[in-house]
Amino acid sequence: MKTTSAEVGLRMDSKRAVLAEAVTDRHYQLHPELEQRYGERGRQKCREDAAYHLTYLAEALAESKSSVFRDYVAWAKIMLARRGIPARDLADNLKITAEILKDRLPPQDASIACAYLEMAIAGLPQMPLDPPCCIAPNQPFAKLAKSYMAALLACQRREATGLILDAVRNGMSIKDIYIHVFQQSQHEIGRLWQINRITVAQEHYCTAATQMIMSQLYPQIFAGARVGRQFVGVCVGGDLHEIGMRMIADFFEIDGWDTVYLGSNVPSADLIHTLQERQPDVVGISATLTTHIGAVTQIISSIREAPSCRDIKIIVGGHPFNVTPDLWKDVQADGCCEDARGAVELANQLIRHGAAS
Repeated sequence: MKTTSAEVGLRMDSKRAVLAEAVTDRHYQLHPELEQRYGERGRQKCREDAAYHLTYLAEALAESKSSVFRDYVAWAKIMLARRGIPARDLADNLKITAEILKDRLPPQDASIACAYLEMAIAGLPQMPLDPPCCIAPNQPFAKLAKSYMAALLACQRREATGLILDAVRNGMSIKDIYIHVFQQSQHEIGRLWQINRITVAQEHYCTAATQMIMSQLYPQIFAGARVGRQFVGVCVGGDLHEIGMRMIADFFEIDGWDTVYLGSNVPSADLIHTLQERQPDVVGISATLTTHIGAVTQIISSIREAPSCRDIKIIVGGHPFNVTPDLWKDVQADGCCEDARGAVELANQLIRHGAAS
């Protein structure tokens, strides 16, 4: 019987801790100078990195999408390089991972998993080291977005709030503020953390401040006429990057939909109960990380299996779906969107025609 990549991913993931330990031991055997340079803390970080590599590799195998793992390696190359770990060390670690998989997994499993590793290693030299700023000068409202970002990074929440409220008073639409200021600044915050320019604490502050400012716009967001449709938004369990789905829910409100925003870490049974009770037209599911794809698949499967939820349209979004365009089909969703504006357009299309284009 032919072994599928999904089966390999599951078996490999069940051995992740043992494999990560073996990768770390081999890495330190080949590079004994690392012990003296970094000590036990360095070994622990190496073990954590090896586990992350294996986690993303297992998820890519589970979805039969080598592009998912390649995207992760491209991200890791930048993140590690900006913390003093050159790309050659990442390549060495991935090569060692392939050797360990060949030693520890059945030959067919190792062959399938190593093919993904080898493709990523081969592409590593061409992967960029300097991701461009997410707020380009030629983008709409770039000046406002940069001023807003500067205020947040200086912990000047009052100044950041004033910039947004002044823009609204001067006629800028809330949709434009969300797409061109909030969304772009959140992307730039993520880039700044990746290149080691800001800390996790700064990232959290900027996100919390933006959520607070969004709440001050709610009187206008909820003021429009209703269209008699309902949207439920949820982030997969464990995904703490929920601001994107909050923005999407607000866009639906602006468009006249009634929304139920559930946030993150909602148990599947409770989500199904909410859907059965509310009977929305559309449910949106957000995933920020590749490692959440499996959770999205499970949630959608649970919705499809509930008889009273089968007519509810399901849309998905988030980084994994942006880098792998057909992934939404694999998780059995009805469609995929890149941003809040696209989510509303897609939902209205699904209601009118019943299928995504």
